[in-house]
Amino acid sequence: MGALFSGGGKGCGNAPVGRTDPNPENPVAEFDCTMGKFKAEIFLDRVPITASSFIDLCQTGFYNGIHFHRVIPGFMDQFGCPYAKDPKSGRAGTGGPPDGSYKNLQTGAMEKRFNGGNIKDEHTSKDTNAPGTLSMANTGRPNTGGSQFFLNVANNSNLDWFTGGPSQHPVFGRIIEGYDIVEKISKVRTMNDNPVEPIKMNSITISNLPQ
Repeated sequence: MGALFSGGGKGCGNAPVGRTDPNPENPVAEFDCTMGKFKAEIFLDRVPITASSFIDLCQTGFYNGIHFHRVIPGFMDQFGCPYAKDPKSGRAGTGGPPDGSYKNLQTGAMEKRFNGGNIKDEHTSKDTNAPGTLSMANTGRPNTGGSQFFLNVANNSNLDWFTGGPSQHPVFGRIIEGYDIVEKISKVRTMNDNPVEPIKMNSITISNLPQ
């Protein structure tokens, strides 16, 4: 089963905001794409299943060469579908990683990817979909997040898992450097929300991993 972003429109209301203080012990992801570089703190301390899956995909090179397939100004940038290695693929937005296992970097336990590379929903930390946060995409059904995620460029608190709405997208990180690049990506010229000029992820490098 592929992973799609189930939300739409702009954020509304004021949701509870998760902890905003940075944790210097959390891993940092450096994104190198054709529009520039940006960095994000990855919330291994808050959502270790989700964060560990993302880190594993980065370290295995899964994201290298994938294009942003859906960007909407005043909303978000979506990324992470393997079909989007072809920037004009009609299947972009429907794919995920292969089934398998990966290590939970906080507990040491092995976690599973199943039913098309999906992981378990991790509705544990009440971090709102604020501008600059990274959030999991899904099909709108439980346990359908995989490799796709989006970068919020607006207050999208209507997408929070803890507000009772139909869209439930857990936040697993936040931009700490280069947010201007993320905003620029959201404003490029598009056709059906797909960038006219492809935006490719060259690599995502993880640092500050737990010892």
